[in-house]
Amino acid sequence: MRTALVHHEDMTAARLLWEDPECEIERPERLTTALERLRQWGLEQRCLQLAAREASEAELGLVHSPEYVSLVRGTQTLSTRELQALSGQYDAVYFHPSTFHCARLAVGAALQLVDAVLTGAVHNGLALVRPPGHHSQRAAANGFCVFNNVAIAAKYAKQRHGLHRILIVDWDVHHGQGIQYIFEDDPSVLYFSWHRYEHGHFWPYLRESDADAVGQGQGRGFTVNLPWNQVGMGNADYVAAFLHVLLPVAFEDLTLRSGIPRGEGLAWQGRAPGGPGPGAHHAGLCFQGQMRATPQCFSHLTQLLQVLAGGRVCAVLEGGYHLESLSQSVCMVAKALLGDPALPLSGPMEPHHSALESIQSVRAAQAPHWKSLQQQGSTPILNPSTYSLEQRASPVSPGGPKFKAAEAQASAALSSLLDQLHLNPTLPVRTAVALTALDAALVLPADVLRQEGSAPQEETRAWARLHEALAQDKALTALGKVLHLLNGILDGQVSSGIAATPEPALAPTLDVVIRRSSSHGARRLLCVAVGQLDRSTDLADDGRNLWLNIRGKEAAAPSKFQVSVPLPGTTGGFVSCVLALVLPLAYGFQPDLVLVALGPAHGLQVPQATLLASLLRGPAGGRVLVLLEQGSTSQLAGVLARVLQGEAPPGLGPFSMASPEDTQALIYLRGQLEAEWKMLQVAAPQVP
Repeated sequence: MRTALVHHEDMTAARLLWEDPECEIERPERLTTALERLRQWGLEQRCLQLAAREASEAELGLVHSPEYVSLVRGTQTLSTRELQALSGQYDAVYFHPSTFHCARLAVGAALQLVDAVLTGAVHNGLALVRPPGHHSQRAAANGFCVFNNVAIAAKYAKQRHGLHRILIVDWDVHHGQGIQYIFEDDPSVLYFSWHRYEHGHFWPYLRESDADAVGQGQGRGFTVNLPWNQVGMGNADYVAAFLHVLLPVAFEDLTLRSGIPRGEGLAWQGRAPGGPGPGAHHAGLCFQGQMRATPQCFSHLTQLLQVLAGGRVCAVLEGGYHLESLSQSVCMVAKALLGDPALPLSGPMEPHHSALESIQSVRAAQAPHWKSLQQQGSTPILNPSTYSLEQRASPVSPGGPKFKAAEAQASAALSSLLDQLHLNPTLPVRTAVALTALDAALVLPADVLRQEGSAPQEETRAWARLHEALAQDKALTALGKVLHLLNGILDGQVSSGIAATPEPALAPTLDVVIRRSSSHGARRLLCVAVGQLDRSTDLADDGRNLWLNIRGKEAAAPSKFQVSVPLPGTTGGFVSCVLALVLPLAYGFQPDLVLVALGPAHGLQVPQATLLASLLRGPAGGRVLVLLEQGSTSQLAGVLARVLQGEAPPGLGPFSMASPEDTQALIYLRGQLEAEWKMLQVAAPQVP
């Protein structure tokens, strides 16, 4: 099994024993509801299930002081009145006689998950735990958090497994200041957090939650804070933050820094979005945190993280207090870890002005520390967010009219999600391969379909009449297989596929595939053509097809739907091209189908080609068709099949920064296109 699921029923034992409106939302049903939904969706059964163990006190001591561990141990024998008095000494915390046991299980679950992933027992995994941990500090509980589960797991991974580079992604609506304090001077741990900030007016009201808090000493640049200064951030804002901030930095650090692969492991504190404390963020369409990222968005974000560190992702539950949306988001994360395609994102993919201001601010703060951000164009330094404790945002009180109205809105969004799941079920065939001469040495995953069929001869010959090169026997045979595979994808029988065609016939076959897709109901088709492949001159430039040619002669954009960029000559340049150009265009276009054509002299190494295909699974909900030339398909087709099944692409190898020419090409294209394609923007447009 590729994915572990770690939990323990004892973690439901702790509960609030007195009246406290602030703390009552952290309740045992958070776990039981999520587990029940995993079972209903058939996801728990697909995972390797592990019962959590208690962390030892020595393991707790990797982060916490002996005095604090002793204090929490002592809560086991306190009366309810004593527990309430002790809880009152901390911010948004409650203790229970079972808290020490539950908190040790929460840490132990994270450690077990790290062991399972780093020993190769599984590829990735999810730990469902409570109490959460990211606010907890060396000697203090905070914000429902007792022990810092993920911070201890990161220290443990370094000590037990010898890791040198760990990424922690914290997408809670509140800033995980506990993790930041623990690792702020440690360059071996890269900590990324986005959080509702509102210029310091939102809990935990800390100046060090702003973008200019980048770490201390040798750890400068390894704390990356992205503060949201307005509510209502949605899918486009979260995806843009990944593409323009997190992933460029993570690739440079985890995978490529100093020319040595350093991504031995990836600790991801990335559960269903949520958070403790006043105005807590509820998973999915968040009505207390007042954000609008949908559950399926977190499936996309999980997929984007899986291209790092060989796909070794440890997902650990933190917050999330609206039971229905929490359980939906947990399932979306689990589906992504299992390799299932993400549902397409809904709504316009245009980042908010305030989100772009935040992205611009964090890129400016981090540019001195990361070459990948320096090269993407000059970013003016913005003043830090105005900080004040005097105008705090009022939390949304559970049961109040705003809460009820927002809850109704969230329920409607979740109902829409369930409709999508009904309309887009997990397909029986995730990936099919249609090659006219399968190499005997080609090794495919057992669940990849080796397609033998072809489209009806009459249909194949009708399409072949469009191009003389398709009349030859080999080309005609290959076209029939391609059309049969394409029909399976368009009809919803197959999610993705790989097909090969003779070299002279690749360009005309691609043209037929575009036309066949459009006539078969594909409203928006993205074609990423790599190599010497030209777009047919008589294809309508009507907005239904977006043509992106990599390895074009020059950077050019004859229209918003025709873009050409030279193939970058370095690994860093290729990563920048994909993150700063290809994916923003793809997510902005929201295609029904993605075509990837690797044509003559495409110039991509296997890791580059598979990284491209892996990242393009997201925008079209997994519907990707890769066209290859016959004769050079054996190794590439095998790795592509595994990637389209949801496995991580191989590492890119030694890193070198983008050349000035490649950087200028990207900056030029962004300048030409960002007014039309908002996902390309990395700074807020100037307001007249």
